[in-house]
Amino acid sequence: MFTLLAKRYGVVLLSTLGFFTLLTLSALSALSGCTENTSSANADAIVISSSANESQDKDLAPEPESKIVSLYSDQLTDTNKIAQGKKFMAVTANPHATEAAYAVLEKGGSAIDAAIAAQMVLGLVEPQSSGIGGGAFMLYWDANEKKLIAYDGREVAPMAADENLFVGQDGQTDKFFDAVIGGKSVGVPGVIKMLEDAHTEYGMASWASLFDDAIALATNGFTVSERLHTLIKAVPKVDDRERIADYLFDDNGKPLAVGHILKNTEYAQTLKVLAVNGSGTFYQGQLAQQIVAATKEDKNAGELSLSDFVQYQAVQRPALCKKILTYRVCGMGPPSSGASTTLAILGVLENLISNPEAQRGHYQGMEQDILSAHYFVEASRLAFADRNTYIADPDFIHVPVSQLLDDDYLQLRSQLISSDQPMTEVAAGEFITPDVGQYLMQPSPELVSTTHLSIVDQYGNVVSMTSSIETAFGSRLMVGGFILNNQLTDFSFVPRHADKTLVANRVQGGKRPRSSMSPMIVFNQDDQPLLIIGSPGGKKIIPYVARVLYEVLFFDSALISSIEQPHILNTGRQLEIEKGVGKNVFDALEAMGHKPVYKSQTSGLHAISRHNNEWLGVADPRREGTAKGN
Repeated sequence: MFTLLAKRYGVVLLSTLGFFTLLTLSALSALSGCTENTSSANADAIVISSSANESQDKDLAPEPESKIVSLYSDQLTDTNKIAQGKKFMAVTANPHATEAAYAVLEKGGSAIDAAIAAQMVLGLVEPQSSGIGGGAFMLYWDANEKKLIAYDGREVAPMAADENLFVGQDGQTDKFFDAVIGGKSVGVPGVIKMLEDAHTEYGMASWASLFDDAIALATNGFTVSERLHTLIKAVPKVDDRERIADYLFDDNGKPLAVGHILKNTEYAQTLKVLAVNGSGTFYQGQLAQQIVAATKEDKNAGELSLSDFVQYQAVQRPALCKKILTYRVCGMGPPSSGASTTLAILGVLENLISNPEAQRGHYQGMEQDILSAHYFVEASRLAFADRNTYIADPDFIHVPVSQLLDDDYLQLRSQLISSDQPMTEVAAGEFITPDVGQYLMQPSPELVSTTHLSIVDQYGNVVSMTSSIETAFGSRLMVGGFILNNQLTDFSFVPRHADKTLVANRVQGGKRPRSSMSPMIVFNQDDQPLLIIGSPGGKKIIPYVARVLYEVLFFDSALISSIEQPHILNTGRQLEIEKGVGKNVFDALEAMGHKPVYKSQTSGLHAISRHNNEWLGVADPRREGTAKGN
């Protein structure tokens, strides 16, 4: 019998019944040969371009070098990285966006209202990361109804697209930037429709008023930050299309300097139209026509049509929740892989950490506890193997989420992990079900851009929202003063194996690409939200968020300390250690049999926790986010 899905308050809850009919014992070893390195397995069917995976080997969307300054340090007293408040709290990726959200909350607006105001500003001041040309996932906790809603505003592939979108006539997959830049990679943007739907149900302020701050800032101009300047300068091919080059480079062709006052009157006009007319103009009016024209007329033309825009719908889905220790940890289900993978990591760790309570008050982070670091990266490797095999758009395939998070299954997966050496081979679990079949493990070249915001209003309502245009500066196409996404490259470039075994996350018309975005909310035993968290970072979003949850929930680590702790992670390819971690840690993991590499990590963890009837907001010191509350 399959693991049962119970529905309560619109939330999928997981229980464990009759699991062993789902899994063969062979699934605990080589498991049909699906290992982390799958490129050779596909050689007979699709030839993977030597640069198709370059996004996984190079920092194609670099951030300013990690600057991990203690959040307790006097060096950060003026940056508003930490805030406390009894009524409401906002934590976003940019001071302008945080101020916009705070202003809405201060006037009595809802968390949804504040999220809309913040997102409109983020699309202006952080154009490389998100905006109305992209998509989002959002969790919303309705405090009055005690109801958790998960909004899917993910982009959608054109109906005319098929699984060979990124495969040439010669059988070779596209080179990465050949796929990214131009109209070919653009999906139907979803964030505006998602936010409008949420506002219709839970907004308190007028829709039009939520655009005021962004319109004023776009009209009057904002100061180019160090981070924006660095990204314009360092990200490849930002100036590959004329409109974006005119916007982000000066008359001499140089990236806009730090301190330059950047105005965007075209974006201001777009927002004015959206403020008055709502999403209709975006999906059925002039903006839709402009986006379709921009993608079709581009030299790397895409398949978008006006009918794709007319048909687009944001979707409400059941949130994906699992009991971890005494907590209920909730996130976004497929097509996001964020919650399923994070919960799988935590579920495996729950089986490995026998007595976390005994370590509370003594745990000092992975840098001081090599075994906890080892367990974390090994659990991550197992979870990512399942993610890369099974997670995709549930409207197109059966995604065995309940089986993947079944307590018995995770207990068996934990038995694959040794305490003194890494696994030599990692494979996905093999589920013998008539409707799932077996899919081919295949990652997608998901990059490290994106943004996250966490908001609580005075009524106790909560928003945890992650939004993105995919890689930094997206497709490089601009329409109406905003950048269009390249989210279609979140699909697998490889659609099937030589024996016709399918890749779950292959391109299909009308399908939503898999994502790693991980907006999360943690509830206590009284069903009250305790922790709201998320981060940008491509596939690394998952271990960024999972590590903080691991340390805070298992060992009662202080949220501030955990966020600023150096990252140690593995998304299935290599063990990465954030620069700043001591050589003793590197050497200890290497002696265990790992092959660690030092690599800068630029998470953007934005979190809010509740203690003693007071909210604590924390913005990651690695980026320019801020927190503000009352």
